[in-house]
Amino acid sequence: MAPSQSKHTPPAGVQEVGQRAVRWIEDGKAGKNFTDVGKHRAHQLADGEDLSDEDVKKMKAYFARHSVDKDAEGFKQGGDGFPSPGRVAWDAWGGDEGERWVRGIDV
Repeated sequence: MAPSQSKHTPPAGVQEVGQRAVRWIEDGKAGKNFTDVGKHRAHQLADGEDLSDEDVKKMKAYFARHSVDKDAEGFKQGGDGFPSPGRVAWDAWGGDEGERWVRGIDV
C-alpha cells in the first residue's frame, strides 16, 4: 500500500471524545462559528472511521493552531461556561487524546 493510501483508525479513547463532541454539537453548544468540517471530523472520529494521511495532517495543523484555546474560559470541566465552543471544537478534532494519537503518526 502506498504511503498516501494509509488508513489510520482512531483508538477507542479518541472515538469516545468524538462521541462527546457529537452530543455537545447536537445540544447546540458548538457556537455560531462552528464549521461543517469540524462537525464532519467529530462524526468520523465518533464512528471510528479510518482517516487518511491528509486527515491526520489536518488534525496536526488544527492542534498546532488551536492549543492556545485550552487557556480560554469554559475549556476545563468545572469552569464557568463549560463546555465553551472552543472546547467543543477541540473535542470534535479528537481532544487531547486525538492530539497525542496524531503526534505519533508519521505522515
